[in-house]
Amino acid sequence: MADSAHRALWWAKDYAWAAIAAAATLAAPATPECYGSGSLRPVMVLPGVFESWRFLRPLMQRLHQRGHPVHVIEELGANRLPIAGGAALVLDAARHRGLTDLMVVAHSKGGLMGKLAMLRDDEQRISAMVTICTPFAGSSRARLLAVAGTAELLPDAPLIRALAEQRQVDHRITALSVRYDQHVPEGTTLAGARNVTLPFTGHFRATAHPRALAAIADAVADQSSRAASSNE
Repeated sequence: MADSAHRALWWAKDYAWAAIAAAATLAAPATPECYGSGSLRPVMVLPGVFESWRFLRPLMQRLHQRGHPVHVIEELGANRLPIAGGAALVLDAARHRGLTDLMVVAHSKGGLMGKLAMLRDDEQRISAMVTICTPFAGSSRARLLAVAGTAELLPDAPLIRALAEQRQVDHRITALSVRYDQHVPEGTTLAGARNVTLPFTGHFRATAHPRALAAIADAVADQSSRAASSNE
């Protein structure tokens, strides 16, 4: 009973935070161009389902302050596209913008799009990825949302299974998880990746919690140094 009460409280806190964060997107810049400058490695940010790039503005600001030019794909909208369609947009955007040695930072469903893009990246433009609460093994909670963009997140969905079987890019992924993720009871770790568990709960709080922002920035820096070492 106590455990159930704690989880109910964690759900409530996370949704309250998500509501505040969603309201805060109204104050976001009209376009993401202000985040596009920087001398360090380029970063492309991918939101989760029903999220726009504005929802991830806190982590975009942190990475931009660190010196990274931050890119988004406005065509994703609220990310209700199929995963394969989103992955295609990632590769098209990287090609058209001339981006190389690209780091992807993705929340939830965005991480699945990112991994598929890495697998299909024949031009080798994407060097690495940091994911935040991505359901690599799918999520049974997707059954509660009978709307476009969620059925392919189920654990038995063909694409989820196919992505799990293709492990050749997993070593270039840092997967950030939380202590309890109400949207992904199956967990969000990825075998073969660098897995980090953040010391708090909440699927949405992980996009802007101070500890999460620090971990994301550190993971981007770490992956950048790994890539540099492998190229020497």
